[in-house]
Amino acid sequence: MYKYDQYDQAMVDARVAEFSDQVKRRLAGEITEDQFKPLRLMNGLYLQLHAYMLRVAVPYGTLDSRQMRMLAHIARKYDRDYGHFTTRQNIQYNWIKLEDAPAILEDLASVEMHAIQTSGNCIRNISSDQWAGAAADEITDPRPWAELLRQWSSFHPEFSYLPRKFKIAVIAAEEDRAAMRLHDIGIQIVERDGVHGAAFYVGGGMGRTPMIAPLIKDFVPLEDMLSYAEACLRVYNRYGRRDNIYKARIKILIHELGADEYRRQVEEEFAHVKSLGIDPPKAEFDRIAKQFAPPALDASAPGEIDRSDPDFAVWVDQNVAAHKVPGHAIVNISLKPVGGIPGDASSAQIDLMADLAEKYSHDELRVTHAQNIVLPHVRKADLYAIWQKLDAAGLATPNLDLISDIIACPGLDYCSLANARSIPVAQKIAARFSDLGRQKELGELKLKISGCINACGHHHAGHIGILGVDRKGTENYQLLLGGSGAEDVSLGTITGPGFDEDGIVDAIERVTDKYLAERSEGERFVDTFRRVGMAPFKEAIYG
Repeated sequence: MYKYDQYDQAMVDARVAEFSDQVKRRLAGEITEDQFKPLRLMNGLYLQLHAYMLRVAVPYGTLDSRQMRMLAHIARKYDRDYGHFTTRQNIQYNWIKLEDAPAILEDLASVEMHAIQTSGNCIRNISSDQWAGAAADEITDPRPWAELLRQWSSFHPEFSYLPRKFKIAVIAAEEDRAAMRLHDIGIQIVERDGVHGAAFYVGGGMGRTPMIAPLIKDFVPLEDMLSYAEACLRVYNRYGRRDNIYKARIKILIHELGADEYRRQVEEEFAHVKSLGIDPPKAEFDRIAKQFAPPALDASAPGEIDRSDPDFAVWVDQNVAAHKVPGHAIVNISLKPVGGIPGDASSAQIDLMADLAEKYSHDELRVTHAQNIVLPHVRKADLYAIWQKLDAAGLATPNLDLISDIIACPGLDYCSLANARSIPVAQKIAARFSDLGRQKELGELKLKISGCINACGHHHAGHIGILGVDRKGTENYQLLLGGSGAEDVSLGTITGPGFDEDGIVDAIERVTDKYLAERSEGERFVDTFRRVGMAPFKEAIYG
């Protein structure tokens, strides 16, 4: 994984010193909250309902045991002993004191981490496939390109004050594990005639007006990738709406211009940008890529797994994925125990995951956009020992991609923007469907919950989505069906009138019962919905 050079470290250290002075002046009353707000947001510090929230960047979801232990340390020392892993592959702390923020950022800087550009109208954390470098189906590891984008976008003077926040994802497989087409820019590394290039999808996003990004360019030579991204951003920065926050995202610009006109303007800008020489020399990319060299894995390692423990076998079948190297596997750690808060982990659990990575996964972990954790490079011979330790720590729930593997934002329990709570709804749904046999009968079913229209819980992209809204001072939950953030990307459709907290759980049960009655052999929930349409589900929900 990438390690800071002296320039990276100097940039982060300088920002810590700068923000420490800003906090000191705020605490002394020398600057007002209005003056301080844009400064703290540039450093990932939000003022929520009960306290400050700090969002820490985890570029493309990759970190090592040293960094993971620092996240546990921060949870213990400065928060309430837990952290919340998010859909941007980041981690958030919900109970931060302003006077502690500089010390936290200093601690993060000591392990090559920061909170820069995790908020504000700038290019946010670059996300990627959580199985990158390990997946059997990828054509290359996309993370060197994600790292190149991180370096290009950090403190980019032209893109520090965009019309609105901006999110980029990079993948290199046909299977989309990063919701790539629901980003402002989604980049898929593809192969043509033996040469790798980048397909650019631009103008996706969720929120108030969800849209799927159209294909703007099917093949950009990788040596031109930064210039093409720069051209895409320049057109947006020039014409994006700054007069209306609800129309400020690039998806609205492309919708209004049309994809063809946006593409024409990008090509025109690209021709100019190429003359500026911003693309790095091959030697610089090679320097970055070298740090993502795969670990030394023994391809002759035993491939057999002793499945004599039935609980272990269930976990292997559900949470362990194929690795590109024989004798190895990808371990997915669910942060979705029944009764738990999706994405939350205690400091002890975070420490344990760091220990497991150091001992069994070549010192590497990943945060997923589904709010789980991955050990990417594990010998199959070590799976049982890992499972035992996870099980003892409450981290071995075998529910990856099942109905209880719920994505949920913090909602009205923490967020000042939310209209409704997400966490209690997630807990009630998980409890209602807690029987693992029932979950496995339903099969792959991705359920996602947002507490407001900003869609931090990706409800538009759920096979089943839930949106919390305010109805005359009462929390109300709209039900959506048929969404997907994967390669079969689609946006969910609202079923009809909303429900209260218990009613939405009952409605989901009626939906799943109808699915079991309607499905054909081998069909996932979303496949059945697409085949039969909304009408039978709506009748089952509302009678």
